[in-house]
Amino acid sequence: MDAPSYSAALADLRTVRDQIKRIRAALTKQEADRDKLIIQLASYPKAKAERIAPAAGLGVADVVALAPALAPDSLAVNDALQPATAEPFTAKATFEAPPPPPQQAATAPTTTTAAARPAQPAVPAEPATPQAPTAPQTPRNLPSIPAGSSGDAWLAATPVLASTRPNFTQQPRSTVFLDATTGILVHRNQTHHLDLAGRSAADILTAVFHTIPEGVERIYITAGDPWHRDADRYPYLRDAVSAWLNAPIPGWRTDTGRGRDRMAGHFVHARNPVGRYQRDNGDSHVEIRSVGEWFDTGEDDPHTVRDAFVLLWQALRRHWNDAVLMGSPSQTGRDLWTRTIPARGQHADGFPVLSEELRGLLHATAGQGRNELLTPPRVPDQLPQLVEYDRTFAYAKHTWKSPVGTPRRVTAATFAAWSEKEQTRALYGSGHWQIRVTVPDNWNHVGLLPAPAPGDRAWHYPAEPGATFTTWAGGPEVHTAMTNPLTPWRIEILDGILWEDGKPLDDWAKKLKEAWANLSAQAHFQGDPQQARAAHLASRAVRSILLYGIGAFAQRPRMVTGTTPRSMERDVPPDAEVIGFDDELITWQKPTGFARDPNAHPEWAAAIWSGARAALLTQRHRDDDTYAGALHTPPGTVVAFRTDALYLTQRQDWPYHHQPGDYLLRGHLTGPHAAPATEEELLALREAGRAALTAEREA
Repeated sequence: MDAPSYSAALADLRTVRDQIKRIRAALTKQEADRDKLIIQLASYPKAKAERIAPAAGLGVADVVALAPALAPDSLAVNDALQPATAEPFTAKATFEAPPPPPQQAATAPTTTTAAARPAQPAVPAEPATPQAPTAPQTPRNLPSIPAGSSGDAWLAATPVLASTRPNFTQQPRSTVFLDATTGILVHRNQTHHLDLAGRSAADILTAVFHTIPEGVERIYITAGDPWHRDADRYPYLRDAVSAWLNAPIPGWRTDTGRGRDRMAGHFVHARNPVGRYQRDNGDSHVEIRSVGEWFDTGEDDPHTVRDAFVLLWQALRRHWNDAVLMGSPSQTGRDLWTRTIPARGQHADGFPVLSEELRGLLHATAGQGRNELLTPPRVPDQLPQLVEYDRTFAYAKHTWKSPVGTPRRVTAATFAAWSEKEQTRALYGSGHWQIRVTVPDNWNHVGLLPAPAPGDRAWHYPAEPGATFTTWAGGPEVHTAMTNPLTPWRIEILDGILWEDGKPLDDWAKKLKEAWANLSAQAHFQGDPQQARAAHLASRAVRSILLYGIGAFAQRPRMVTGTTPRSMERDVPPDAEVIGFDDELITWQKPTGFARDPNAHPEWAAAIWSGARAALLTQRHRDDDTYAGALHTPPGTVVAFRTDALYLTQRQDWPYHHQPGDYLLRGHLTGPHAAPATEEELLALREAGRAALTAEREA
């Protein structure tokens, strides 16, 4: 680019900037007008939130937040249900915890079309896709276990439902890899060049089945994101994806599921959707998926991606002789785990599934990765530098111990009656605790424990001296707060759930860690650049199998998605959230509760997430006799937490041995730079820091 071109591009950029400002201003005004109309409609004596919500393009809860008078009786909060108080339990000595139990499944909102299906597992947080504007939200109140026998009943396992070893072998599916931009299709060892016309789902299915008449069951899109082809025609990316998936295809219809694979209907996701189709005569079933579920491909061609899947399958086969790669890493992870359930011994009868009430409690009170941006005055206005440390294969570090069996309840009175040794043992065990927390008066560092913030499943980390709040937290975080290297926090136990310690994930995780280590070594020592890249992608896929497999254990409540003609707005379910609309249809989603899933174990995911959040604060490296983590940095030097990454203003001399959980230096950007005020600004600095570190190492 020459100087005149550079100047012209700058002028164009300023024009785009001004257009964005005007559009944002117009959108803000329209949102304000919408909110005024909602409040005006609420004055009508017979107004109902479930009628106003679809007309406004909002959920019922959002309408009620604007006009509280519209709240249905069933949504009223019972303020009388407050947790019982208890005498505080404060650590009286510093003691070292064993490696805390396991973490990461931030999940993007999940939807399905057609039949109800379980929501997808949680995934690492990425820049949010713009969603429909929502009304201001009020602070959340976390649920409690009811007192007496009704609460005790929550701790009983779900009858006749347990995770057991499968007595069948998964069948592989014929798979192809397609670059939707170039039309290059790789099927086994053959390469084809397709004419995809407009890149619609109909174009892809027609071209693929014409080229491979014997049939294909899974089409991985390696590049091109065809579901985004009409993104500029829709206000939100998910609307464009939904329209692409649901466009009519002559001779095909939405798959309704079959056999042991109950996954039916399309999965609407802004970045990695899944289209499921079957021929009208029922003799062909096919999925169109994105390899982005497994790893980021960058500029990789379909051949490299195909080789990565082959290497992945070979690595897994060394540990599971019946390993089969399923459609997603979460499905693959849970299937492989079931094949590690003991055939004999203590757990040969399987692992019981918690009651629906207790699963709901864990869903509401056990957060995922910590994502927090600290802004001035908690950090300098001008950062002297930004240093990124990322915990390698973090969750694999925290699978060595997990809760097993049917839990017992530990009330405040029961906990207070125990000796200090019994209390300490319980807090080091596999538990989930309702606590009242008080930040020390002289505290000057980051927050240690999550507290509910406004917004669905949102959390923040209070750090103001003297602040008091009530929350739920896992054992690793509780004992970290009480035994941190700076000043013990005051913790009051209000209620708790305590399991026996076990190792239900240990064998599964060890095998995956070995496969990851093997593939990482191949990527490092392989002489062929393409095979080295394929091995690297395969190692990332192993990471995804463990990461999303853990998220799948969390088993979110199922969501069902449907559409209603605009002319029939009254038929939109009253408890549904409107997620998109056009001139003809309203698209909505609504929760339908928990599936009867034999592999639902949110207690395992919660323990792993808690352990990983605690390790961001402090983690001992026994071989080096040293510690790493945010609490081992000076106050005011932590800029952000991002799931399993830590952003600092100072470089640290932390050991790195290429082991799960080690802090890897990923980026280093020298300053000064203005402290980021938004996630987007942080991510921009992160990318600059990674590029700068790469350049430094290559110099």
